[in-house]
Amino acid sequence: MATAARVDSSSAVRPAMLFLGTSLTAGLGLDPDSAYPQLIQRKLDSAGMAIEVVNGGVSGETAAGLLRRLDWVLKRPASVIVVETGANDGLRGESVEATKATIGRILDRITTEQPSARVFLVQMEAPPNLGRPYARAFHEMYPALAREHRVTLLPFLLDSVAGVAALNQADGIHPNDRGEHIVAAHMWRELQGVLRPP
Repeated sequence: MATAARVDSSSAVRPAMLFLGTSLTAGLGLDPDSAYPQLIQRKLDSAGMAIEVVNGGVSGETAAGLLRRLDWVLKRPASVIVVETGANDGLRGESVEATKATIGRILDRITTEQPSARVFLVQMEAPPNLGRPYARAFHEMYPALAREHRVTLLPFLLDSVAGVAALNQADGIHPNDRGEHIVAAHMWRELQGVLRPP
């Protein structure tokens, strides 16, 4: 796990924004400082917000993998927790019902163990080659989870980036530097309202 800010004596009292996710959050194929959570850290710093971003992205991780490591990643209290998971389940064609149940358990654990945190679930999509019924069920899983577990749903992580060759690496899945800045801008637009004091 990478952190977006060096831990020092002052960081212990800074509220944390924890990003839990897959290689899309980890920033696979990019410079470690170019993943979207780190870009959001720069925006926070520029806005004078004393919040430390913690990048908890793990490449290749499924929802079940995230559930297994929650004991460790939830040790540090966070004021905001962003959950990006399920993408690898979709790539593998895993059962939507099973994936939904696992993500539900993740959200339950987070809201129970960190009740003061604002929790966000990121919309993800399944690849079209798995067929329309699967893609539709996968898409509908996220708003259903957000409603059932009373968390805030964020738009599709790769909105305006997925499928655009100029914004992705050679694998066609992971954003390049240009694409990552678009992802960060979209995420920042959604998150900054809850971060700024009223």
